[in-house]
Amino acid sequence: MPNTHAPFEQSVCFFPCADLDATQRFYSETLGLPMILDQGACRIFQVSSNGYIGFCTHREPQAAEGPIITLVTREVEQAVATLERAGVQFESPLAHNERFDITHAFVRDPDGYLVELQRFDDPRWPEAH
Repeated sequence: MPNTHAPFEQSVCFFPCADLDATQRFYSETLGLPMILDQGACRIFQVSSNGYIGFCTHREPQAAEGPIITLVTREVEQAVATLERAGVQFESPLAHNERFDITHAFVRDPDGYLVELQRFDDPRWPEAH
């Protein structure tokens, strides 16, 4: 049975980036995430009610085989279609992944990080209902 009370109130994942302005355009304008805080060398964007992602210029990006930034939505088809209409080029098109029981597509951000738009199709996932 899943833990019904998480021990923390919020989550922020920070990633190094080379160009904060290009990164802000991608996450704010292309993906529609609000920028919550500009700290000069770091900018933080809101992903969900208590989830945040931050990008900073004081470290070198290491995107080649680095992390995957996954943005989860039940409306993944609509999210992908909106980005396609905006001219975003996808690294891999929308597809169902049988192994993990998810539907997802991948795009790269300005620093080369892999950004996954995903829906959990597995009924065990809390938000799948």
